[in-house]
Amino acid sequence: MVTVIHSRRKERTWPKRCLPQSKNCGVLNVSALRNKYQEIFGEESRSSNKQFLFRRIAWRLQADAEGGLSERARHRAAHIADDSDLRTRAPKDFLPAQVPVTVTSTVDRTQSRRDQRLPPPGTLLTRRIDDRQIVVKVLEKGFEFETRHYGSLSAIAREVTGTRWNGLLFFGLAERGHA
Repeated sequence: MVTVIHSRRKERTWPKRCLPQSKNCGVLNVSALRNKYQEIFGEESRSSNKQFLFRRIAWRLQADAEGGLSERARHRAAHIADDSDLRTRAPKDFLPAQVPVTVTSTVDRTQSRRDQRLPPPGTLLTRRIDDRQIVVKVLEKGFEFETRHYGSLSAIAREVTGTRWNGLLFFGLAERGHA
């Protein structure tokens, strides 16, 4: 056995016959690790994380050299997995052959989505500060205050008060979150 000390101050013991192969994997790039993963596991990896791929390959090399999990450990792991709700991806060949895999929905991203917290265009927002009544008209794009166009409610609140405000809070359209 050879003791390998990793950067996280954990000591791990590796069988001597696994060490040369695992050292070689440490210098490989991600695409080479993915190829090695496919060679060892017989399937393509869905991950492109170098550290994950290295650890999985090293685990398999060690398991092949020393033996994998005991039957009791496999049974326990299967029992735990049965009791939990796992989030998994469907395999690429899951869909029937008639349905093209490249079916996608189209979304028009050129249109900016309107903030759901804002009232519909044409609504008048009012706020009284001291003896002054502030009235803002909501437009399709932006806001109108004293015949001037503003891009945000925060800009109007800053204009009125002289200090920075969250426009939604200033006009009572949102509540302050408690940290």
